[in-house]
Amino acid sequence: MIGRLKGVVVAEDPPMLTLDVGGVGYEVAVPAGTLGRARDIDGAVELWVHTVVRDDALELFGFAREVDRRIFRSLIAVPNVGPRTALGVLSALPSAELTRAIGRNDLARLTKVPGVGKKTAERLILELRGKLPIDDEPVPEHAVRPASAEVPSDARSRLLRALTNMGYRTSDAERAIDALGPRVGTTPLSDLLREALAELSA
Repeated sequence: MIGRLKGVVVAEDPPMLTLDVGGVGYEVAVPAGTLGRARDIDGAVELWVHTVVRDDALELFGFAREVDRRIFRSLIAVPNVGPRTALGVLSALPSAELTRAIGRNDLARLTKVPGVGKKTAERLILELRGKLPIDDEPVPEHAVRPASAEVPSDARSRLLRALTNMGYRTSDAERAIDALGPRVGTTPLSDLLREALAELSA
């Protein structure tokens, strides 16, 4: 099992990224905003990894902090919550916000997450209330990642694809992207995805 990777990000197509580790490229699915919070060590990014092994595939899910990985594992332990749904939850709700929503029985907040209906939200609260790891790890302080050099039209299409893949309607996704204005194309895609999700949840 792969538990941790440290390398250089060579490609991004949210929620996937390719991490070059010693010349080997690992494709890792990460929640929105992960790279902005990940530890940057001399240009290399460190990710805590959860490995999913199936008969036909091996999937890697990466997280900026070990506590995020533990919360992800708590989520997928809930009946009928798979890795993709858990990834969507952590993209829309950072660990601390998710813990608060569950602690407050905030069904409205949870059901705004793509793929989470009322029954799933109720199950999350029932199974996880008081059981999630405490998010008391400090967020690493490091330089803001440089803006992407891609052209705005390409950034827009990739952002639109990421949102529709998460279950949002094209019209709603386009409205959220429009609200970001000229930041599209000058801001890293992972940050744009988090802002678009916030806009859709408003």
